[in-house]
Amino acid sequence: MQLAIEIGRTDPETLPLTIEWVQLAERLGVDMAFSGEAWGADAVTPLALLAGKTDRIRLGTGIMQVPARTPAMMAMTALSMHDLSGGRFILGLGASGPQVVEGLHGVRYKAPLTRLRETIEICRTAFSGERIRYEGKLFELPLPDGEGKPIRLAHEPFDVPIYLATLAPNALRLTGAMANGWLGTSFSPDRADAHFDFIRAGAQAAGRSLDEIDLCVSVRVEIGDDIDAMIEKRRPQVAFNMGGMGSATTNFYNDAFKRAGFEDDARAIQALWLDGKRDEAARRVPDAMVTDFQAIGTRDMVRERLLKYQNAGVTTLKLGLDSAGPVGPKRFELLENIVDLVKEIA
Repeated sequence: MQLAIEIGRTDPETLPLTIEWVQLAERLGVDMAFSGEAWGADAVTPLALLAGKTDRIRLGTGIMQVPARTPAMMAMTALSMHDLSGGRFILGLGASGPQVVEGLHGVRYKAPLTRLRETIEICRTAFSGERIRYEGKLFELPLPDGEGKPIRLAHEPFDVPIYLATLAPNALRLTGAMANGWLGTSFSPDRADAHFDFIRAGAQAAGRSLDEIDLCVSVRVEIGDDIDAMIEKRRPQVAFNMGGMGSATTNFYNDAFKRAGFEDDARAIQALWLDGKRDEAARRVPDAMVTDFQAIGTRDMVRERLLKYQNAGVTTLKLGLDSAGPVGPKRFELLENIVDLVKEIA
């Protein structure tokens, strides 16, 4: 089982520590580092810097928001990062959600799965070195009845790996059919089929095997003895995911927890959150909605939990280590501990 880390947001004050963080991960044998974007920094720029500060670790976007860029620009950015990193770049894509897409980017959240599929198809055409000709439901290249012409990117062909951050069933099927990897969240190894069944179905329909896809799953990790305190600390974030990570009608995180067996809880927490009762929503989160989706507890408990992820078929663990505070010595120590634990279960 491979390991990945999250880079987190960079700013001038924390940049030296961020570089040290990724360099430490590389020395420890961590396989990947992912940089995300929401409504602050973009996902690519930090990776361009880190490409020149590292030698082996793969650098991925986790994720680039598809509606924020044209497919051709996505492909050009990926190939530029491929060159800067010496072939270590992973193009992680996601559809984002209507609040960010329509509120920040001014793009209608229309047919997000179609947009994702067509973006992948156009990117792969660009990566192949062919002239880009495409006729889809959302994109047509070149535009008809204009002066545009099919253009080939000025780059040698290279198939940049594409990972998809997906949660809804049809999007998971798309991942199985088209992606090199899956960036999974809201995942419990006790209920892996709530996600893997759909990815597997998509892969099989496309004549592929689930083994061809890197199943990269996020997991928050904390090692300690006060388990009750760990659970209590995490209830507000779970409540936010259930009620705040989307609208009343479109919340992929909430839907994922429903499929994993927490339908009544997810609905009740969302209703409280949307009613402005956020503290009550957090108190409504049952222990299992924390412990089943994270790896917390004593060192032995965390080891057994990580083993469950491995046995469930997860091929890469993307570690969330915010329990150790901001990037610095405590987080470095926690990463070293987790690397040792994974070696013990290998």
